[in-house]
Amino acid sequence: MSDAGSTTDFDPNQVNLSIADPTQIICYLNSSGNDYDGRLGARISAVFVILIISTIVTFFPVVAKRVRWLKIPLYVYLFARYFGAGVIVATAFIHLLDPAYSEIGPQTCVGMTGGWASYSWPPAIVLTAVMVIFLMDLGAERYVEIKYGQEAGQSVEELITTGHPHSHAHAPASSGFPAALVQNGDVEAAGSNFRRQSHQDEMKDMSESIEDPVMAEKLRAAEHNAYRQQFAAFLILEFGVIVHSVVIGLNLGVVGAEFSTLYPVLVFHQSFEGLGIGARMSAIPWPRGSWLPWILCLAYGLTTPVSIAIGLGVRTTYNPGSFTANVVSGVLDSISAGILIYTGLVELLARDFLFDPLRTRDNRRLLFMVGSVLLGAGIMALLGKWA
Repeated sequence: MSDAGSTTDFDPNQVNLSIADPTQIICYLNSSGNDYDGRLGARISAVFVILIISTIVTFFPVVAKRVRWLKIPLYVYLFARYFGAGVIVATAFIHLLDPAYSEIGPQTCVGMTGGWASYSWPPAIVLTAVMVIFLMDLGAERYVEIKYGQEAGQSVEELITTGHPHSHAHAPASSGFPAALVQNGDVEAAGSNFRRQSHQDEMKDMSESIEDPVMAEKLRAAEHNAYRQQFAAFLILEFGVIVHSVVIGLNLGVVGAEFSTLYPVLVFHQSFEGLGIGARMSAIPWPRGSWLPWILCLAYGLTTPVSIAIGLGVRTTYNPGSFTANVVSGVLDSISAGILIYTGLVELLARDFLFDPLRTRDNRRLLFMVGSVLLGAGIMALLGKWA
């Protein structure tokens, strides 16, 4: 069977299960059209409800980090940031990888026809996406080492305090604070500053106060490159999440009896994903006065509502179970799953918890951060039962 078109010869009223081709049965069931059953007013309300709630939640971590006069409690910000990290990881496995298998996996209409039947494509596409993101990340890191003469594993503080790219002088490991601050002997001030600002903010402040123009230039270069690397990683992350948001938005516009359950679930789903996007965005050392974080938050907030509106516009013709729709959705979900798996495990969990020299040494705070990650992953995994 080369394609799904052969289902035109299939008569569901004359099926002999002992000789019937299971591919024909599965493809016939998938090609039955959408289940749109009215309730247009409720579907239109979903456009505005999801737009408002998901956008506000997405903006929250960015506002908490950048608008200092609001005086957001530290633990509220930490919860938002690390709960969002758990959401991203769960989204990759539960909301992207599993649907990809149901769309183009071995036991689906697509997975049992033509070249799709020769291999299990979802894990292959996920693996490809992970390797591509890894190579891009590695290439960016190596480019920095070559261009700025910074060895792998060497901190920016060493460049600032020693003035030599190959020096291994560093602050005492037990201090937990940037070397440039600890060397001044003011550990308490360092601790206060460390709690108040991110490491990237300290780099900006120090670059403006260093008198040596060579050292100031090195710090500015490292600072700018840290921004570019994190910004590129974030764009990849947002692409993966937005692709997923487009698919579920279209489906909400045409879904049938499940609409009553799917509507509230997607409000929470998009809000939690937005929290993950905003939390990741808040950790990027944006240039002062940059409007990019606000624009990117708004872009995420608009994606699903616009997709729902499009779904409503094609509600009588769009079939989310068609062969073409399954191929497109399955490939995009697999790519997005690979992106979010790499980003969630490497960029968020590994770098924030395992390889960050400035990670808190306060066990109470660390447990709170880990608990927030687990809670975010657990709730998002639970939502996978419905969406």
